[in-house]
This record gives sequence, C-alpha cells and structure tokens, in this order.
Amino acid sequence: MLTLFSDFILQLKNMWKFPGGLSEPGEDIGDTAVREVFEETGIKSEFRSLLSIRQQHTHPGAFGKSDMYIICRLKPYSFTINFCQRECLRCEWMDLSDLVKTENTTPITSRVARLLLYGYREGFDKIDLTVEELPAVYTGLFYKIYHKELPDSYKTMTGMD
Repeated sequence: MLTLFSDFILQLKNMWKFPGGLSEPGEDIGDTAVREVFEETGIKSEFRSLLSIRQQHTHPGAFGKSDMYIICRLKPYSFTINFCQRECLRCEWMDLSDLVKTENTTPITSRVARLLLYGYREGFDKIDLTVEELPAVYTGLFYKIYHKELPDSYKTMTGMD
C-alpha cells in the first residue's frame, strides 16, 4: 500500500497521483522523496530505492528546463495521514491492485502502480535501483550511484580470470 493524493493537475482534473515535488539545492534524491511525502501527507518514511525516471523536455512547470521526475520507493514508519490541504484535496492509503484498476489516475501513476505490484509479487530485486555511495576522484568528496544490485561475487571481485 502507498500514499496517494487526489489533486488537481495540469488540466484541472481530479486524479490520483503519488506525492512529489522539487529538490532543494544540494538535497539527495531520497531525502527529497522523504521530505515531500512528509510535507504533503504527514507520513514519516525511509528511502528504499529508485524505481524509475521520467524525462520530459517542454514541461510547463520546469522553468524552461528539461524535467527529470525521479520515482522512489519508500518504507513508511507512520501511517496516520495528516495531509496538506493547500496541496491536496484528499489523501488516503489505497491498495495497489485497486489503483491499477482505476481509470481516475495519471499515466505515470498507473505505470508506477504496476511496477510496484510486480515488485511486491515477484520481488523488488527485479525493479529496484539501489544506491551506493562511492569516493569521488576529488579527495574527501563522495557521490551516489544508482544501479541494479550486484551479486555478492561481483561486489568483491578484484580481477578477471
């Protein structure tokens, strides 16, 4: 189950969508997702993985830039909804199998619901992009890399035979 919003979007239609918003300068992807979900729903959560990325050029709300919409999977730590009435009309927990069947949703919400349902049924290892922090070439700096999980034998591999 995931938190969903009923909100007016683009054409002012009442449609279910997942929480979302803009990153603050210097804010990591997972931190943005956790913050936005809390601000919009009151639900405390933890970043688990990156599910997908939507790229769109000419997005009306992207300030004249290309838009990257990054979809994350979170684990909730609280379940009592206290949603932001300035941003949402309604907010509720909805079963993914019900969300997959609804026509009152955005195309991206429908696709992500199917991805999540597949992950629940077949294992999130089939869809998740995990995060790993690695040292940058600049002393004292680090970066995050998102990728499918490597098998243990490849994590410690030092050379090829």
